[in-house]
Amino acid sequence: MGMSSINTNISAMTALQSLQQTSKDLLTTQNRISTGLKVASASDNAAYWSIATTMKSDNDALSTVQDALGLGKGTVDVAYNAINQSITLVGQIKDKLVAAASPGVDRSKIQSEITQLQDQLKGIADSASFSGENWVSVDSSVSGYTATKTIVSSFSRTSTGTVSVGTISVDTSSSVLFDSSTASGAGGILDSQRSTTGAIVTTGGTSVMSIDISSLTDSASDQDILNGYIAGVDAAYQQMTTAATNLGSAQKRIDLQTDFVSSLMDSISTGVSQLVDADMNEESTRLQALQVKQQLGVQALSIANQSSQNILSLFRS
Repeated sequence: MGMSSINTNISAMTALQSLQQTSKDLLTTQNRISTGLKVASASDNAAYWSIATTMKSDNDALSTVQDALGLGKGTVDVAYNAINQSITLVGQIKDKLVAAASPGVDRSKIQSEITQLQDQLKGIADSASFSGENWVSVDSSVSGYTATKTIVSSFSRTSTGTVSVGTISVDTSSSVLFDSSTASGAGGILDSQRSTTGAIVTTGGTSVMSIDISSLTDSASDQDILNGYIAGVDAAYQQMTTAATNLGSAQKRIDLQTDFVSSLMDSISTGVSQLVDADMNEESTRLQALQVKQQLGVQALSIANQSSQNILSLFRS
């Protein structure tokens, strides 16, 4: 049987320590429930907090990458739509040139229609701008111009902590419809000079935009000129089709990368959750147990404090 003392109440001290620990555990559980986090600060778990903080930062960077991909996709879409619309108009120009090959037609009236189509082609190309970027109407003589456009597509971190930013490159050299540069050999699909076979030449040819059949007659020489125009327009049509195909491929790649980045962000969020999020089912169960334990601790401390009164009763007569 243990010694009873009025100077040192061992039972009360033990009960008090137990109650204090229970109160501390209860406060921790309440904080987890209120914040939803089991690791809210470095003091909770330094290793997990460090990893989670870095992963959250990387996820924010990936969110920026997602925005950059959206911006790049918009630029590619605008260029693609401009070329797609231009293909239709160039096809109409070719149809009218073929119609003009028939003897006796009024080529001046046909030319008035062609002129309207030519103006529309220029208007489409000049307005095909997204966020200040125009890939189909350019000036290659401007300082810093490059036909290879880059789109930020990824953010990664190695095991050593080294970070890197990935990009998607889109070669727009074959997609330029107009190039206002006066440098030798410069020109786009529609403003480059073409020979009677449709090949691009530096001198002596006629561009799609400068075709004029209003003065042509039914003579054999004029018919040869007209056939050369048709060959040039058809060559431009084929080039534009290839350009649209290339831009379509770029659109597809950007879409795939956007889906991947979105999936990667979800995976990282899940990983962070596993590290720092509290299990609310577990915490709610623990909360109820600790509340009961706290009530029992208060009762135990009360009983322990009454032991001094029991000693006093021994001295009563």
